[in-house]
Amino acid sequence: MNITIGSDHGAVELKDEVKMVLHEFSDVRVTDIGTFGKEAVDYPDIAEKVCADVVSGKSDRGIVLCGTGIGISIAANKIDGIRAALCTDVYSAIMARKHNDANVLALGGRVTGFGPAGEIVRAWVRTEFEGGRHARRVEKMMALQDKKKD
Repeated sequence: MNITIGSDHGAVELKDEVKMVLHEFSDVRVTDIGTFGKEAVDYPDIAEKVCADVVSGKSDRGIVLCGTGIGISIAANKIDGIRAALCTDVYSAIMARKHNDANVLALGGRVTGFGPAGEIVRAWVRTEFEGGRHARRVEKMMALQDKKKD
């Protein structure tokens, strides 16, 4: 599995911790698109880069991080083909994959500790989409992006 990860300046430390967790999986390859320091960057730019890899098929999934995870998850969900889930607990991470086929995980560097973030990431990586009745719902969600405003 290929995963692209990126964060703004508010989550660089958590991103580094998440990368260590991802290295626990022998079948996971990680591409880090930055940022790599504390200098301010705009989280929509990071979301766009990570999601471009997911939408193009270069990566199977993406992980985006900002201070709270809120802004970067909103930005990610503006991109066609993305189903980003901001997860703050293991159960939500599991359900985001099982029922919603979330292809991007969002985390908050200033609100989620290293330990909980590691467990969230492990659960999200290990969990597969159930399909079945959930596939119909995911299709309906994705069709919303194609609806035109009147």
